[in-house]
Amino acid sequence: MKIIDTIPFFMDHYQPSISFLQSYYEEYPDIFREYFAYHCKDTNERHNQSITKYPQAIPIIKKVHQSIKPIIHEITNQYYKIYHVSFPVDVNLIVGGFGSNAFTHRQIIPNITFALEKLSPEPDHLKVIVAHEFGHASHHIISDESGMDWYKMEWRNPLIWLNQEGAAIHFSKRISPGLEPFVYFSFDNDGEEWLSFAESNKEKIKQAFTEDYSSKTTEQIFREWFSINGGKRFGYSRLGYFLGDLFFQNQVKQLGEMKAITTWKDLHFIDRVESWLK
Repeated sequence: MKIIDTIPFFMDHYQPSISFLQSYYEEYPDIFREYFAYHCKDTNERHNQSITKYPQAIPIIKKVHQSIKPIIHEITNQYYKIYHVSFPVDVNLIVGGFGSNAFTHRQIIPNITFALEKLSPEPDHLKVIVAHEFGHASHHIISDESGMDWYKMEWRNPLIWLNQEGAAIHFSKRISPGLEPFVYFSFDNDGEEWLSFAESNKEKIKQAFTEDYSSKTTEQIFREWFSINGGKRFGYSRLGYFLGDLFFQNQVKQLGEMKAITTWKDLHFIDRVESWLK
């Protein structure tokens, strides 16, 4: 594992200008190519909005930066201890444009990026989001070792997204246990109402997702169910994460943990998810 820390460059050279931001992005082109392709708009309008937000965010960025490297090492040590997984990946620490807070790259064994301006500086919150993203990587690594044929993976199927998020949430609960249940979904202290609503309306949520899965485009489903910009159905975004957790825990109960982790390689996996939805 290699940690690529771009924060010192940002802090040492910071100026409230688009020209500075462009120089920062050009210093780490591969990282920001991925970031702007999938996780944040690369427009002058967006960059100007970020510039207005940075003065308030910089103290948070500094706090997160002080804590996150030791937490990354702590979490990855736990993954090795419990699952015997190590991570031959790059872990990027960036200041982004207030888009995604963290993400795995679109690779079989994925690199991981954390955008520090979007993270809570509370250590427990950082532990959960680090465990979540390394959970995605672990899901891929363990599946790859079990003989996954990645060329047959239906990456754009929302049922695969449910399984991926459910797996990452499961891993984060195992690696960093004992926290408030909502933290595993929100990565901060603001998720209690969200989780209470989801648990009280799980059948309605499940039915609504099933309806959208049958009638909406993948882009519409992603936005409504997996993006922070969704939530038109119930007034709460990212409810696909809640459904993913329900599905994955169902698989753990039926199959056992390790089989649940690798079962998405099976020929009839999509049929299994559809059956669960019904």
